[in-house]
Amino acid sequence: MERRRLGKTDMEVSILGFGGSEIGSQGASDRTVARLLGSALDAGLNVIDTAECYEDSEALIGQAIASRRHEFYLFTKCGHGRAWGPGDWRPRSLLASISRSLHRLGTDYVDLIQLHTCSLADLKQGDAILALEQARERGWARYIGYSGDGRSARYALECGRFDTLQTSVSIADQEGIDLLLPLARRGEIGLIAKRPLANVAWQYRRKPGEPYYRVYWSRLRALDYPFLRGEADTAVATALRFTLSVPGVHTAIVGTTKPERWQHNAALLRAGVLPPEEFERIRARWREVADASWVGQN
Repeated sequence: MERRRLGKTDMEVSILGFGGSEIGSQGASDRTVARLLGSALDAGLNVIDTAECYEDSEALIGQAIASRRHEFYLFTKCGHGRAWGPGDWRPRSLLASISRSLHRLGTDYVDLIQLHTCSLADLKQGDAILALEQARERGWARYIGYSGDGRSARYALECGRFDTLQTSVSIADQEGIDLLLPLARRGEIGLIAKRPLANVAWQYRRKPGEPYYRVYWSRLRALDYPFLRGEADTAVATALRFTLSVPGVHTAIVGTTKPERWQHNAALLRAGVLPPEEFERIRARWREVADASWVGQN
């Protein structure tokens, strides 16, 4: 699998990474996670991204592949308690959160610790960033990053204190391509794309009740991309290849509880990035349809 250097870091990351949200929220078994991650590592994946708030995700990952720690880069996030508890950006709380994550993950350090959707006001106040810098000084993390969208993400790039940004980039979420990506490239900031498949929201015939899918579903109905009306594999491949065609994106994080799904998505990427004309058609349709309310989704 193709690898790209993650900004100025020393990490050569696989273009497809594993996101740990679903294994926590959907209650995946120890055996399933071990099979899923073991096969993914065997196939060339080397990025695993999770967070304290993803239920048992960290513990499941730690139990499944702690013995293979040297084979992958491990990212996690702090600031929200389990099950998306209220944000707590006090330095003492953040450092305690990172310590808990290390214990659950069965490791002495993570390659990247990220502030998880910290508000613009809290970012500007500065103590939350300082806590991550202290974690780095203690050897708990090699690099520090911010995970979020919009003005907060832009400030994270502008302040010059983060090594990476994780933000939404997809066929249904393109605000960051203009707002954030040029600045990230200039600063050589590692760019991690979240929600690269737009939650596969196009699969629903009726508007979903769950907000996680509803926003993208409504946007995709308006965008009405022709490729979403074709075969399922074509839709998934085009969406994923679009995200990885965006200049400055280094890896795209995809979550699943199905061991065969990761292998399938990896196979769809063998065709490489989209041809320039196909990429530009998707961008042109976004510019034609999107309005100012179509902001990045945390």
